[in-house]
Amino acid sequence: MIIVYHNDSCTPLRIMKMAYAKAYSTVSSTTGLLLNRLYNKIERTTHQDPHQGLIIATHHFSDPYPLINDIDLLCLATMDLLIQFAYPSLSGYAKFTLTFTMIRSNEEEISFTLGSAIPLTHQDGKLIPMSDVYSHIFRYINKYSEIYDCDYVIRIMIRVYIDGNKKDRAPLSSEERDRSLSLIIDAGSREIDPIQARVIINRKRSYPTHITALKSSSTTLKPFIVSDIETVMIDNVHKPYAAGLMMVRPGEPLNNISIDTYFSEDYSIIFDDECTFSEESTLDPFDQESDSESTLDPFKEKRMKESFEKKSTKVLSDLVYRIIMIVRKEQTAFTIYFHNLSRFDGIMLLKHLILNYPNYKVKPLMRNNMIYEIAVYSGKKMLFCFRDSLTLLPGKLESLANNLCPGLGPKGEIPHEKVKPGNLARLKKALLEYMKQDILILGGVMQKAQEIYWNLYKIDIVSKITVSSLSLSIFRMRYYDATNWPIHIPNKNEDSFIRRGYYGGHTDAYKPYGENLYYYDVNSLYPFVMKEFPMPGGVPVWHGNLDGMDLDSIFGFIEAYVVCPKTINKPFLPYRDKNNTLLFPTGEFVGVYYSEELKYARDLGYTVIPISGYIFKKMESPFKEFVSTLFESRLKAKAEGNEALSYVYKILMNSLYGRFGINPISTTTEICDENRYKYLIRHSDLIMGEMLNDNNYIVSYHSNTLSGDVISGNHYWNPPKNSAIQLAAAITAAARIYMYPYISREDCYYTDTDSVVLGQPLPKEEISSSVLGKLKLEDKIKKGYFLVPKAYYYLNDQNRVVKKFKGPAKNMVTPEWFESQYADPSRTEKVLVGSNFRIDWKSLNVIKKETIVRLGIKLGNKRIPVYHGDWWVDTNPIEINDLSCLDHISRKIVNALRKKIMEQEDQKRNEPKIE
Repeated sequence: MIIVYHNDSCTPLRIMKMAYAKAYSTVSSTTGLLLNRLYNKIERTTHQDPHQGLIIATHHFSDPYPLINDIDLLCLATMDLLIQFAYPSLSGYAKFTLTFTMIRSNEEEISFTLGSAIPLTHQDGKLIPMSDVYSHIFRYINKYSEIYDCDYVIRIMIRVYIDGNKKDRAPLSSEERDRSLSLIIDAGSREIDPIQARVIINRKRSYPTHITALKSSSTTLKPFIVSDIETVMIDNVHKPYAAGLMMVRPGEPLNNISIDTYFSEDYSIIFDDECTFSEESTLDPFDQESDSESTLDPFKEKRMKESFEKKSTKVLSDLVYRIIMIVRKEQTAFTIYFHNLSRFDGIMLLKHLILNYPNYKVKPLMRNNMIYEIAVYSGKKMLFCFRDSLTLLPGKLESLANNLCPGLGPKGEIPHEKVKPGNLARLKKALLEYMKQDILILGGVMQKAQEIYWNLYKIDIVSKITVSSLSLSIFRMRYYDATNWPIHIPNKNEDSFIRRGYYGGHTDAYKPYGENLYYYDVNSLYPFVMKEFPMPGGVPVWHGNLDGMDLDSIFGFIEAYVVCPKTINKPFLPYRDKNNTLLFPTGEFVGVYYSEELKYARDLGYTVIPISGYIFKKMESPFKEFVSTLFESRLKAKAEGNEALSYVYKILMNSLYGRFGINPISTTTEICDENRYKYLIRHSDLIMGEMLNDNNYIVSYHSNTLSGDVISGNHYWNPPKNSAIQLAAAITAAARIYMYPYISREDCYYTDTDSVVLGQPLPKEEISSSVLGKLKLEDKIKKGYFLVPKAYYYLNDQNRVVKKFKGPAKNMVTPEWFESQYADPSRTEKVLVGSNFRIDWKSLNVIKKETIVRLGIKLGNKRIPVYHGDWWVDTNPIEINDLSCLDHISRKIVNALRKKIMEQEDQKRNEPKIE
């Protein structure tokens, strides 16, 4: 038996047998060669059946590994896994995800899932034809082969999600496997429409067409709790050894409030732990060796780990129990703040709550792998919620404390790498003092921020989750004129089109080395643009054909054909390539742009042909008063030495614009029961699903990606509230216009959004540290290396070293490395990179992971290096020729206009010259 299925009228077994009857008795030579290549590449195959609804199967390839460009081989390898492990087990609805683990050119190992899950069956459980599944796999791999061109695939994994009872499967014989794969090879891949899962069906909703004004609703300030968790590493997984909390009430001095603490080694007597230390020592406890860990035999070490796991769980249990007691006593729901809950404490808390509190409902708010909130319910009543203070008050806790509550003392320090399970008891006093100081200053930071926002705006920060939401609420309450300047909320078509013109800031490295340079930074670039530049207002109107319309009469977002002359060394218009890299190239290409940057580009010498787009009203900015008031207030606070107020005004002013640009297409993660899990498998754009315990699953899926329910015709569109992509795109485009005169200078070495490094000083009239939009001199540079964007080092005139490097090995680069890299840009070296805070979402653990990467720079992907002899001295722009995004009609329009322009240029060249 090849494959078992529940419906005899249309079973995989029956289909395959019928196909075999029609197949050749021997495979063709081409097919045989591909099969032999596949089998020779597979080093071993593994599979797991974690539970009834999941199958995991993996092909591990042998070295030399196949390139990702070997699409036919990788498609066949994927189908091989499906034929061996998925199809024989199906008895209902099923879909699968495909994950690649790869070695990149810098020898970094990466793993990623190729898109969302691919259905294997229709909703009724009937099989989708294998040729259609193959075609979908082919499209996915083909897409990623362009992004990871010439990188190696070391293994592929399928995760098959099944809504039904998994059947026992018999292993395929080698003959059956050969014949199955031969049929797939001979059939080939044919182009079909993507297989779409049915979207999640909600009741019809009515979304507002414009952002509304707000009225203050808070009447009193709410108390809250601040907390912290300290961890130790066991088997490369962070495990809590201490936790603490403090109640913070508005206006109450914090020095009078006790901090409750829970420490793992205090529970040793409960769990009969023999591996602890309690003796006192006159030496620095962090410098003493952990005798227990160095002398334990394997059996005793295992016992110690098991014991510590129980104590660690008890630490969190007592923390949660204390919170529950406070809630019961106060008779109100409480918000508990951790600094960096999203990427650390929240992972451990979420796992603990799910595994240990079956009577409570845990509802995390998670978007794009960030935990914003963990709400805990008893029935329908919310008891408390955990939130991240970092999303409300961005910055390191030490810096926040210096600005907002310096009187509470500095943040403490401990050598975390020296903290081990075996020396916790000996270090108890120092560890708890460190944690309590963190809790105290977090309480001070939050209390002071709550007081400031209330005094200024009568808004309680406890009612908001992020600073951008807080900033938007203040704008809507105090400065927004919804009657005369209603901000339009785009529908799906409008948002999708305009978002193609949302490019962000301009970062480029032009000259790799210089001496006696000047580093300038614009005072509040985006707020300045929001204040001074007109904005797109009103309801947009679509124009499908802008042929014949004067560019100067257009205001909005336009898809345009553009040509940048080769004579422009530092091009102005951005272009996003197939790897999602933002370039500023010469050549001809098509993109969506803000009309004002198209006009600016035309005046620089670009050829610009508008094709289609959304036209808005050109209106004076609605942000004038908001920006002016905050900037002036900040200057006054700084002059008075009030760093707390200055910080608040700064983050409010800088956080508003980004809120309008939040992408509605996001990754949503839910913790759910089995029924919801099965529903999401069928009806969501699934990315990943994992069983956490018998009653809980974690599921991730894409939201706002599908066009609608193909059966009912309902369109599912649930954008972020108060989004207005036209404003965010206009602001960033206007900022690029404002920066270009500085970037285009011959002596510009480097730029990053709101800063430039120049070879000559700017005129005094352009310099001020207190005027919005003017530049301030950040540094005078003795010598600097600007190798690629986000990778530079310089020595300033005070002999202070400043360096920046984006990448996993950022802590490994030194000034000497930059100098060596400049001398030999192709130079690479293998380095061991450790990350102590990687999140494993499937297990909800924070882990330590070490990887070997090849440290170097990648030249030529944004600009082309120029050499004088053997020395790298400059760069030139990349040339692009890409009209692939044009449809048939647009291509005809562009070709006709291009011909017309060429005729006009020929006519000018042939005109007699007047002497």
